[in-house]
Formats: sequence, structure tokens, C-alpha cells
Amino acid sequence: MAPDAWNRPMCRLLGVLSPQEISASPWLVDSERSLLTQSHVTPETSQRDGWGIGWYDAENRIHVQKGIHGAFEATEKPHYLVAAGSARSRLVVGHLRHASNPLNLSREQLLALVNSQPFEDGTSLFAHNGSIPFPTETRKRLGSLERNVQGVNDSEVLYWLLERHFRDIGDPLAAYVQAQRDLVADWERLGRKTEGAFSGLNVLFSTGPEELWAFCSYVGDHGTNLCDDGQPYYEMSFQQSPAALVVGSEPFDGHRERWSSLPNDHYLRARVVEGRLRVETGKIPALQLVRAR
Repeated sequence: MAPDAWNRPMCRLLGVLSPQEISASPWLVDSERSLLTQSHVTPETSQRDGWGIGWYDAENRIHVQKGIHGAFEATEKPHYLVAAGSARSRLVVGHLRHASNPLNLSREQLLALVNSQPFEDGTSLFAHNGSIPFPTETRKRLGSLERNVQGVNDSEVLYWLLERHFRDIGDPLAAYVQAQRDLVADWERLGRKTEGAFSGLNVLFSTGPEELWAFCSYVGDHGTNLCDDGQPYYEMSFQQSPAALVVGSEPFDGHRERWSSLPNDHYLRARVVEGRLRVETGKIPALQLVRAR
């Protein structure tokens, strides 16, 4: 793993779930700490390596728009704004990329549309904040799904690992835990060369427009949020109202007291049931396997 990969800012996440089709522009563009604002809080923490917005249409088809550079940059911002305006749906996932580089690639190799998130397979949407240290080794666990890996992003390997276990098990939480166990097994087998089996496994995952999962798990101290220095960098936040569940890497406005924390080693499951939002949170099981010993 690159020496600074555990210490520098990585990606930013947004997930929106609503009982009805709504616009995600308030959190993608308009709010005080929108995803667009988070893309360029300071020059040092700018999310320069790509962006993406994914959503389901009325026929449950997935649409994804992506960019290669920072959403704030003059060459990308018009595309980002059009995509944000198009993202009217019951479920929207947004992502800003500050690329990790466990393969020690050049910047030119890192930047490509296939490396930007979210990833999808026509049914599921996935976005990740963090890094896994041995993507080449982990790819060997994908079985027949390895052929679906198109880029050099370690997050894409994690997506297909989670997707493989979800297809086998049918439960996103159990699939996530099994993916963690795989990462730990690789980390231990390869001599524990990094601080842990991952830096962060903060994930948004959906298999349809009526359910959104958020997972928060990380190793080490990575500083604080981009917009709010009162919250750890990887600790996630969510806000629930009858109109929408919004979850992300940090609050999307300056009123942190209005947001609930999704802390380390916890998950959130949001569903639309009979036209109403149901949200539950809990502790991710078996995480003692993940921590460095």
C-alpha cells in the first residue's frame, strides 16, 4: 500500500431513499455542505479523482452518470449539475472520489470512468469510501465475477466481492461480514503488512429502489470531516424524516445536532414498506476479526 494511504482524505458518500420520487439536488448541489461543496473544501482535501451519481428510474432501471476529475472543476461541473438535476428517484447514490492507490499506479492510470463510482450490475448500486490493501489477491476470491472487473480501482474489487457473497447468501449484512472476513484472511496470510485489513469499509449498497444499506467500519485515525472538525473522518451521519432518509460521510448542513451518527462498526438499513420509511441501525457482528492484533 502507498505509505500515505492510511492518512490522507479519501472519498465522500451520499445516499437518499424516499417513499416517493424526489430530486436529490438539495444534497448533491444546493445545501450548505452538499456533495458539490464537499468536493472542494480546501485545495489539500479536494476530491479530484472522479465523481458519480446513480439512481433507479420508474421501471427500476439503473442510471449512472460519472466524471473523471473533480466535480468542482470547470471541465466537470456542468456535467455534474446536469446529472444532479436528472437524479429524480426514490433512491439515489452519490460519490466523490479521492483515489486510494494500493497498486502504486500513476495518476493517469488511476483516472478513468470505469474507476469512478458508483458501480452497478443492472440491479445493485454500490459506493465505497476507504481502501483495501491487496486488491490483486482479493480478486482471486471473486470466482466467475472476476471477469466483471473493468478498472484498477480497489473499490471495484470490493464491490464484486460483496456482490458475490450477496448472490450466495441473499442478505446484505451477512454478505458484508463475509467480505470482511475474506479481507482479514488475505491480510493475515500476506503477513499483516498494513495497519489493518482495510483503512475504511464505508459502503452504500442497494439491490433495488426500496432499500438502502449503509455500513461504517474503519481502522486507524484519519483526522476529522472535511466541513466539520468535530466528527471523525470516517464516522457517517444520517437524517430521517417522513419524506426521505439521507445518509452520508458527514452532515449536509451546519446543524450537526439535527443529524444522527452512524459510528464505527455499525450498519443502517432503510426500507420503504407500505409507503413509509423504516430505518434500523445496529452493530455489525464479528468485527473482532478485523482489528489488528
